[in-house]
Amino acid sequence: MQLVVGRIGRAHGVLGEATIEVQTDDPDIRFQIGNKLTLDDGKQLTIRSSRWHNQILLLAFDGVTDRNQIEELRDQLISSDVDLDSLAPGEYHFQQLIGCEVFQQNGELIGAVDEIVKLPGQDLLSVNRAGAQVLIPMVKQIIIEIDVLAKKIVVNPPEGLLDVAN
Repeated sequence: MQLVVGRIGRAHGVLGEATIEVQTDDPDIRFQIGNKLTLDDGKQLTIRSSRWHNQILLLAFDGVTDRNQIEELRDQLISSDVDLDSLAPGEYHFQQLIGCEVFQQNGELIGAVDEIVKLPGQDLLSVNRAGAQVLIPMVKQIIIEIDVLAKKIVVNPPEGLLDVAN
């Protein structure tokens, strides 16, 4: 299955390296030299070099030799073929959570997951509740159950967490 693993950022230097906004759990595997990545428009890029610089991933691609070519690719999502069968029971990729319906323990529907917000301290589920955004921390104390096959997430939100959307 093709899953988004990053976004191409600005050019770094003049030789066609791009900064990458990493959106994967295992960048060392996903961004190995020789791996093929797919852009939003279906175009494929092969990784020519991969290195970390000041905690920022820099990639260079076959056929991309200068900063102008990188700027043309800027802000495009990059996907990689990911084997979902290799996941252990209870593991999932964030993209599998997009579209899941979120329920309280009493069965009340909160809304559907629009995106996952990645923050340094914790990740958040961004849930569309009647047109308003509710951010639910992805912590064991709140997330009770995730069933990616049924596209269902059960939460036990602390008092006041859902009030933003009222």
